[in-house]
Amino acid sequence: MAEFDVDLFVIGGGSGGVRAARIAANYGARVMVAEEYRMGGTCVIRGCVPKKLFVIGSHVHDEIEDAAGFGWRIGQVSFDWATLVANKDKEIARLEAAYTTNVEKSGAKIVKTRAVLEDAHTLRLATGEKVTAKYILIATGGAPNHGPAVPGIEHVISSNEAFHLKELPKRIVIQGGGYIALEFAGIFNGYGSDVTVIYRGDNILRGFDEDVRKHVRAEMEKKGITIITGCTVAKVDKHGRDFTAHLSSGSSIGSDQVMFAIGRHPNVGHLGLEAAGVAINPANGGIQVDAWSKTSVDNIYAVGDVTHRTNLTPVAIREGHAFADTVFGRRQVAVDHATIPTAVFSQPEVGTVGLTEQEARAQFSHVDIYKTDFRPIKATMSGRDTRVLMKLVVDGVSDRVLGCHIVGDCAAEITQAVAIAVKMKATKADFDATVALHPTASEELVTMRTPTARHVRQAAE
Repeated sequence: MAEFDVDLFVIGGGSGGVRAARIAANYGARVMVAEEYRMGGTCVIRGCVPKKLFVIGSHVHDEIEDAAGFGWRIGQVSFDWATLVANKDKEIARLEAAYTTNVEKSGAKIVKTRAVLEDAHTLRLATGEKVTAKYILIATGGAPNHGPAVPGIEHVISSNEAFHLKELPKRIVIQGGGYIALEFAGIFNGYGSDVTVIYRGDNILRGFDEDVRKHVRAEMEKKGITIITGCTVAKVDKHGRDFTAHLSSGSSIGSDQVMFAIGRHPNVGHLGLEAAGVAINPANGGIQVDAWSKTSVDNIYAVGDVTHRTNLTPVAIREGHAFADTVFGRRQVAVDHATIPTAVFSQPEVGTVGLTEQEARAQFSHVDIYKTDFRPIKATMSGRDTRVLMKLVVDGVSDRVLGCHIVGDCAAEITQAVAIAVKMKATKADFDATVALHPTASEELVTMRTPTARHVRQAAE
């Protein structure tokens, strides 16, 4: 008789947990996955996928406007929010079924219930059943964080609820300045809502390159989005179906919805972590892990947003795969968290990989900047007032490209390809030796020959 009921018990059926379960099962492990809500996790059910679908739909308004410059005469058009939401729900249900099928095909078993740790090897299911496991993987992801409670916080929605609103708000106030806040600002603006963004910092997209931050803000404001920085929402009042957001600056804004998108916290509560001896990282509130995703308990691992390392779906997938290779494939695989490309599906779109100018100047003595800001070819005919930003950050000594930052249409698609070159430590000379693909916006990346700035850090005397 086996010492344990299963070789691996995975808590959480999101991207990281599912990848780990499938790979471990392929190695011959007996695997059980517990998911109390819906298979697919944040990304598939209430994150990246539905968000991208909403973004794509919100672009149509601009496409219709731009068509006139190319000779198209489009008559009266209308938009139906309920149809968008229903079709999105249908696609998410399809993906959820695909996730479930793929896990079951691998040989792993899914239990649709909550699982809590009783000790390092025992889990108690909400059904009352107990399961013992040789290894346990925690992949419970994260959840929206509303921050310090303010009066009227019960009236505020998060991105979770934004996907299921019964009707499109005519006016919405969004607090936050990161990925989620800006993406939803663009979404609602594209569908015709009056959008106001409130952010406590001096400018949006904290942590991104300064030129990117300035460019995105200017372009969003051109589209009619109001961005107010240096303050927060201090109170929310409800009047019938309307809301008033009172700001820390003393002003107030009326709206049909108030949304907070000020960050996410790891889902570490009520999992029985203390009972099993799993430590929390005091620096970020996530589960503390080593380079192989092992927690403070030898047989318990954690991957994805619950560790609060790099909260991106492809990273969680990579971590889950590496865990399964390490523990069940008998070959140690550590995930390299450096030089990870990322995108913000704001409008305009952002794609970035590698170091910002500020980070490079702090780490390298000589830094060369190549930057261009231009009107895309489409705008010359559509008449739209928009500009593209492309920027390369280069080590002035080795000529290695340290970072690439793009703002404009298809920025994410371009960045995915550029990320390969940056990861391979390509030099600016390598970029220069690449023949341009014309006419494209991305050809600028291989035709910028003269630095727009050169920075030399003086040695301390």
